[in-house]
Amino acid sequence: MPIDASRALAAEPRTGEISWTTKDVQLYHLGIGAGAHPDKDAPATDPDELRYTLESRLHVLPSFATVAGSGAPGVISGLSMPGVEVELAKVLHGGQTLEIHRPIPAEGTATATHRLAAVYDKGKAAILVLRTEVADADGPLWTNDAQIFVRGEGGWGGDRGPSTRLEPPAGEPDRTVERPIRADQALLYRLSGDWNPLHADPEFAKRAGFDRPILHGLCTYGITLKAVVDTLLGGDVSRVRSYTTRFAGVVYPGETLRIRMWRQEGSVRVEVSCVERGDAPVLADTVVEHS
Repeated sequence: MPIDASRALAAEPRTGEISWTTKDVQLYHLGIGAGAHPDKDAPATDPDELRYTLESRLHVLPSFATVAGSGAPGVISGLSMPGVEVELAKVLHGGQTLEIHRPIPAEGTATATHRLAAVYDKGKAAILVLRTEVADADGPLWTNDAQIFVRGEGGWGGDRGPSTRLEPPAGEPDRTVERPIRADQALLYRLSGDWNPLHADPEFAKRAGFDRPILHGLCTYGITLKAVVDTLLGGDVSRVRSYTTRFAGVVYPGETLRIRMWRQEGSVRVEVSCVERGDAPVLADTVVEHS
């Protein structure tokens, strides 16, 4: 069996140093659409966008944690863990959970510890949960859980794991915004470190079952968090406490995201869909917890 759950879970954590600079943060922000102001009449140098792109006033969107230092998220690094031998073409990013312990500095050095926190048997597929805990000299910074969906690798009788499905939000959304995806968005985003050819190579994408390269799920994840922060949190990135989503469908570069937001006590429920494909679901069971 390509996935040996007991061996994978028993493996020693991997620990290493990561570092990032303001340039890394700026590149990430550009990769999720910063500078392309949602008001098309406003310049890219609008103050609301410069807080993401100008080093002298740089604030770090918490989702930067998914690429900080090492670039590739759990979708890639999780496949190199002991007990895991699967083809990259069988792999999709199933979901992401991020807990922010304190604001991320615009540049820094920290220690990242990676381990497989869980392996679930979904019958026709397996789900690997790769946990990354990051701390610097002042203490914990963030904890990332990447849910890695591996097609065709379930069925060994293991734990199915908890359900992540939430009840649909009630009533009409408090805010709805649309965010166009540039035709070259995936090519720009991958410069932050996620080199999976699924997002750039048409031949690889076809082998993986897609008509053409798809946008990184974590790019949509970042675009969505930026929309929530800018729209409902007054542009204050430090208010974000945690951010969870399930990747419910793909996005192709050139399409448009429709982001619906519902205010709740201490949180925002979010649903994201693709405008051009009849509101096909993209992100589901999405919650941003905030102060």
